Amino acid sequence: MLHLKSTDDLQERLIARYEDAEMQRKTYRTAFTDREFLSRPETRGIRIQLEMLKPDLVQQEHGIDSTIVVYGSARFKSMEEAQQLHAVALQSADSAAIAKAEQALRHAHYYEEARKFGHIVTEHGLHCDQHQRLFICTGGGPGIMEAANRGAMEAGGKSVGLNIILPHEQEPNPYITPELSFKFHYFAMRKMHFVMRAKALVVFPGGFGTLDELFEVLTLVQTKKAQAVPIVLYGSEYWQKLINFDAFVEVGAISPEDLHLFSYADSPEECWRLVHGVLHTPM
Repeated sequence: MLHLKSTDDLQERLIARYEDAEMQRKTYRTAFTDREFLSRPETRGIRIQLEMLKPDLVQQEHGIDSTIVVYGSARFKSMEEAQQLHAVALQSADSAAIAKAEQALRHAHYYEEARKFGHIVTEHGLHCDQHQRLFICTGGGPGIMEAANRGAMEAGGKSVGLNIILPHEQEPNPYITPELSFKFHYFAMRKMHFVMRAKALVVFPGGFGTLDELFEVLTLVQTKKAQAVPIVLYGSEYWQKLINFDAFVEVGAISPEDLHLFSYADSPEECWRLVHGVLHTPM
C-alpha cells in the first residue's frame, strides 16, 4: 500500500534541504563573483593574471603609453611640513623630537626637487603629441612618490600611482590622478607594471624598498630582460656614500661597462636633461 507523505513532512524536508543557506549561497554563485573562491591558494594564478590585466587595460584606455618612473623614500616630508614639525619640536624642548625634525628638514629638499621634476616632465608632455607624451608614475605612497605626483598635478597633467597592500595600510597620496590609482597585492606584478611602460627611471634617496627596486631594474637591464632605458640616481652624494659601485668592478662582480647603466643628477633640470637627451624627444 502506498503511503503518501504528509504536507508537513514535505515541508520539513524542504526546509532541511535549504537550511544551510550559506552553503547554497557559496556554491551557486558564479565563480568570477565568488570572492572567497578567488582568494583560495589554488586560484593564485588567476589573481596574478588579473593584477597584470586590470592596470594595463585602464592605462591603455587613458593613453598612458610611456612613463618616467620615480622611486624614493616614503618618509621624506615637504619643506612646509618639515618646518612645521621643527617648530613644534622646538616648542616641546624634546631633544629626540628636535633631532628627528632637523633630519626631516635636511631631507625636505629631496621632496621639493622630486615635485619640481614631476612638474617639468608633465609640463613638457602637455606640449607633445599624445604618442610622445611622458607621464609620471610612482609607487603611489607618501614622501618622494607624493612629491612627483604632486608636481604632475600642479602642472595640469595626469600621473599614475601603483600602490601596494602592506601590513600597515599605505593609502594612496592625494595627488595621483584618481582613475590611475591602482592597488596591488603582489610585489612582482607591481614591479612589472613599473617597467612595462618606463622610458626612464629616476631613483631618489630611499631605503630598502627603493634599493630593491633599483637593483631589480639594473639586473633586468644588465641581463637584457628589459630594454635599456636611462636610470638616473638623484643625489650623487647620497648614492656614492651608500653604495661603492666601483668595488663591484674591483672584485669582478660586475663588468666595467655595467657602470654605464646609470648616471647621477643633482638637480631636477639636470635630471631632465639626462632623461630627455637619451629619449631624443623634441623640446
